[in-house]
Amino acid sequence: MNFNSPPTAPVDAAREWLDHAQSSSSKPNPLAMTLSTANTDGQPSSRMVLLKGFDERGAVFYCNYNSAKAEDIAINNAVSLLFHWDELQRQIRIQGAASKITSEESDTYFATRPKLSQAGAWASEQSKPLKSRAMLMAKVAGLTAKWVGRPIPRPDHWGGYRITLETVELWQGHDGRLHDRIKYQHQDGEWSWERLQP
Repeated sequence: MNFNSPPTAPVDAAREWLDHAQSSSSKPNPLAMTLSTANTDGQPSSRMVLLKGFDERGAVFYCNYNSAKAEDIAINNAVSLLFHWDELQRQIRIQGAASKITSEESDTYFATRPKLSQAGAWASEQSKPLKSRAMLMAKVAGLTAKWVGRPIPRPDHWGGYRITLETVELWQGHDGRLHDRIKYQHQDGEWSWERLQP
């Protein structure tokens, strides 16, 4: 991306950075992103999730719909995402609104997951107290045996969210902390951008 002549919209530039991170980053999960939500008290929470889709419509990730993050989104769907690649001196910040993707989209992705992950989606009551790992793994083993030789269906409580691209900031680090920053905002169907001071 040329910060002296940035594109009118951020999607292609962000996708280029995401692709470059996948091909050159030493991180085992270069598409890991920090998702931040807030609960009814305004208390923010952050956790790492994996990007599974990115285009003009937004950024997609998958999770348990009964999780704390999903509970936050149900009451306040304004969220933020952060990608950071230290060795590339780059980061992308996204702000937008999260909403569930279609059941068909979630079904399609779920079918590509390893069997263990599929069984785990059924077995885990995410963020609820757990007496022992052995109990969880026994539950997974039972579910795996139940569907041996057959496709494991997606549970209703598991699926994807898409986060709209309302604000996108591209950050490129430089010596002396004299970084390049371009902030894009999407409003009334149009993108605008401005350069920010480091």
